[in-house]
Amino acid sequence: MDENPENPIPPERSIQLTDPRALRAYAHPTRMALVGLLRQSGPFTATRAAELTGESVASCSYHLRILAKYGLVDEAPGGRGREKPWRATARFTDWPGYSEDPSVAEASDALSAAVARRYFDRAARAMEKRHTLPRAWQEAEQFSDSVLHLTPEELTDIGERIDALLRPYEDRGTDPARRPEGTRTVSVVRLAFVDREIPEGAPNGDGEADEGAGGDPEGESGA
Repeated sequence: MDENPENPIPPERSIQLTDPRALRAYAHPTRMALVGLLRQSGPFTATRAAELTGESVASCSYHLRILAKYGLVDEAPGGRGREKPWRATARFTDWPGYSEDPSVAEASDALSAAVARRYFDRAARAMEKRHTLPRAWQEAEQFSDSVLHLTPEELTDIGERIDALLRPYEDRGTDPARRPEGTRTVSVVRLAFVDREIPEGAPNGDGEADEGAGGDPEGESGA
């Protein structure tokens, strides 16, 4: 069976999760892994999902059905039963950064924390093996932080400008013909937060900085 038919992902750029039940469901690590894999390598069947994740076919089938319940995946054309292929419904997943509904706010924060743990687990695994990469990739990878004093409006503006820088490269994920020779899958992780561990009024520094760190191409989630 062809695991990668034409137009593997529908044209939607992102799916918005606002139901606390959907937010909690997506926070499961296997489900996040499956959505990421489908975005990068789908469509594929539960059998193929089991090969990629190390989970059982029955477990993957269950998690794919849960994801379909909340609109994160759907059935792709062709196949039947356990051999039916699944596909991601969008390239990115979005969820509220703020909500007046306590149940939504709590579920959103829990999902954000789960995604952050997944990001850093992947980054740590990549750093452990980065010495095996060609020199050009080792020097190109980035690992740094900056401690800034910003207003909410300024931080929002920074995020919007980074979005604008990255957007021209997004279509390469679903259209291999647009990838220049020599490209590899790179995960760009963005994380900006109010740091409560640095006392207000402390001298500003550039934070810790170093070269290295990379993306493990297991898929992605966009917050």
